[in-house]
Amino acid sequence: MSWRTVVISSSAKLDYQMGFVVVRSDTTTKIHIGEIGVLLIESTSVSITAALLSELTKKKVKVVFCDEKRNPSSELIPYYGSHDTSTKIKKQMEWENETKTAVWTRIVAAKIEKQAEHLAYWNMKEADMLYQYIGEIQPGDITNREGHAAKVYFNALMGMEFTRTAENSINAALNYGYGIILSLFNREIAINGYITQIGLFHDNMFNPFNLGSDLMEPFRPIVDYAVKCMNPQKFEREEKVHMLKALQMEIEIAGRKEYVNNAVKIYTRSIFDALNEKDVSLIKFYRNEL
Repeated sequence: MSWRTVVISSSAKLDYQMGFVVVRSDTTTKIHIGEIGVLLIESTSVSITAALLSELTKKKVKVVFCDEKRNPSSELIPYYGSHDTSTKIKKQMEWENETKTAVWTRIVAAKIEKQAEHLAYWNMKEADMLYQYIGEIQPGDITNREGHAAKVYFNALMGMEFTRTAENSINAALNYGYGIILSLFNREIAINGYITQIGLFHDNMFNPFNLGSDLMEPFRPIVDYAVKCMNPQKFEREEKVHMLKALQMEIEIAGRKEYVNNAVKIYTRSIFDALNEKDVSLIKFYRNEL
């Protein structure tokens, strides 16, 4: 089972050898590909062979590349993540609007619920307002309870002066965590044979990950919790390592404890079951005991 998040943060050469990723820098380290769930290339001074990239793709390892500021900027996505990709894409194009609306409504409700639980953990009275919003959600969230909840949530969690557009360490940490979570969802979408561009709600022509952006929404509060606990005054290598460790926490889903990486797999597959079977009761959301 793939469970390791491997971060390459300094100059190195990566190649493939007999089932192992070989990392050559001052020393040589070998890591079995079967253990790796995510490979994060954090430095632009890393070189990687085409043979290794090919094997990582075959083994469905999510590879995330960072820019010169060490922020996630791109990822490796296979053309064919499943043997029946063509059939899956045809199904995806035939998902009924009514079903997509129902699934998106449940996703929004779950996101707001997780935000409310997070505020309740910090004993913030605004949690009650978010619980009220859940009962007010209409099909497709046409009254934008999600947007209203987000404003209340972040003002309570980070302070009234906080905005998501400001350039500061908190937003840098949030964006970094969201980027990693999104890459996990993109990986699962591809593995299951679907394409990331066609979403349920998100429909931005410039966003190649519309579906991943939809599915990840209830998992955002996991990142928020890690950032709130860390309260970063800067966001450098130590803080990034802390974020990666936080995203490996255990949460409950489908009646058992799972690491976030595996919970993403279970939840994503349940979403596809719900869409294909036209039954939102099939969706398996996680529970998180903060």
